[in-house]
Amino acid sequence: MLYIVLLLVLAALGLLVTALITASSLWAWVSIALSVLAGLVLVADFFRRRGARRRASRATETRVDEEPAAEPEADEPADKAEEAEPEQAEPGDETELVPFTGELDEEQVQAVETGDPAEEPTEPADAEAVSKLGTEVLVVDEYPRYHVAECPWLSGRDTIPIAVKEARDLGFSPCARCTPDAKLLAAAKSKR
Repeated sequence: MLYIVLLLVLAALGLLVTALITASSLWAWVSIALSVLAGLVLVADFFRRRGARRRASRATETRVDEEPAAEPEADEPADKAEEAEPEQAEPGDETELVPFTGELDEEQVQAVETGDPAEEPTEPADAEAVSKLGTEVLVVDEYPRYHVAECPWLSGRDTIPIAVKEARDLGFSPCARCTPDAKLLAAAKSKR
């Protein structure tokens, strides 16, 4: 779309120059019309992209909401199966605890794969120690977590390398899936 807009603007500029040289108002009006058309194409492209983003976010929300419930055992009554099943946290519910070791159960792994990964819990002293490191981590535009290169969540995403200190200063937090703080601290301790 941007190429079409560029061509329309260049054509409008050429016609404007022609209108000035020939002193013909017809060419000036055609130049204005091409400029307006270029603006309309830009607006249409903006709304098309915004609609695509909304559809993609709805599709992601739908996939998370439509996870099938576990079927009760054949010999177990349905109401007992419901009682035995723990309540699942809603997406974005920050009361759910994530194991510090970096190992997640199947349900947490699935939640992490469908959207934004959870935040790795880090002690304040450890967070300060990590902030002083110059080690490079990876971030993904429009996501609030930083990761180590081996993080499976990064698969197929465009990453930006950045120093962990700068990532922390910019407000990024560690990913619970790849536990970068724990790994960076362990690597720093092993170097000593």
